[in-house]
Amino acid sequence: MKTKLFVAVMGAAFGVTAAASAATLDDVKSNGRLSCGVSTGLAGFSAPNDAGEWSGLDVDYCRAIAAAVFDDPEAVSYVPLTAKERFTALQSGEVDVLSRNTTWTMSRDTQLGLNFAGVNYYDGQGFMVPKELGVSSALELSGASVCVQTGTTTELNLTDYFRANSMDYNPVAFERLEDVNTAYSSGRCDVYTTDASGLYSIRLTLPSPDDHMVLPEIISKEPLGPAVRQGDDQWFSVVKWVHYALLNAEELGVTSENVEEMTSSENPDIRRLLGAEGNFGESIGLEADWAVRVIKHVGNYGELFDRNVGPDTPLGIARGLNALWTEGGIQYAPPVR
Repeated sequence: MKTKLFVAVMGAAFGVTAAASAATLDDVKSNGRLSCGVSTGLAGFSAPNDAGEWSGLDVDYCRAIAAAVFDDPEAVSYVPLTAKERFTALQSGEVDVLSRNTTWTMSRDTQLGLNFAGVNYYDGQGFMVPKELGVSSALELSGASVCVQTGTTTELNLTDYFRANSMDYNPVAFERLEDVNTAYSSGRCDVYTTDASGLYSIRLTLPSPDDHMVLPEIISKEPLGPAVRQGDDQWFSVVKWVHYALLNAEELGVTSENVEEMTSSENPDIRRLLGAEGNFGESIGLEADWAVRVIKHVGNYGELFDRNVGPDTPLGIARGLNALWTEGGIQYAPPVR
């Protein structure tokens, strides 16, 4: 029995790795499009408009990868996935990359056959309540009914928080984000909990957003970022260095507006980033100007942030931890050299 169990477990593990054993970059090029797993709809991160056009910070990461590979940010097929579906879709090869407000955790990194390519948004879990509830702190929520999405770290953190603070609560759980939103909006629960960024996004969709408030407590670390399957180091490097290119570009002052002229810069860091020196693109299976393509089509990280979730958007989120390390945040990329 132990032998059969060992074989079954190893077979399952091998299946996950084998799914990525083929060169994903070659498959993407052969298909002519990137298949990108996104959320079913979260404003500012990944959401379609009435015309079916996707936008958001996570969507821009899909567009950036497509730009690096094809010089075309529109060469993307978006696959909306629930929290429950997302990992299976990536493991099975249904999508080439998962860019879906997904938290990097140890179990996901080690047990699910995934590699996280970086953190594109440092977040933390919070709580939203109707103002009429009359509370100002999550510590006043004992006995409350709480809307939460199943299959998420949010669900686990919720249990931990209430247990650690010796409080009771009544979970109102759904698999689909839309169902959680509807339950909270219709008054089926007193509290909504998810990543703070998500709360700001969801609040905007409510009939009377000003009647709701996000409480001050942040109860967890939620480093969100794109993930790929284990077993394909080249594809992992492509996705990872697209992320780093966005950060390095902002730090070096390279933007979508000036990237073409920056290719003639004498700054060695800029020259390496933009392919004027070295063979860094070739080392990951891309053209020498791969980073130029990315920045030209989608901008640097700061441009992505400001366009999708920043202070001048409906979400109105300050950079905070997501500022560059040179500006008091913790966003930081290794150098291209």
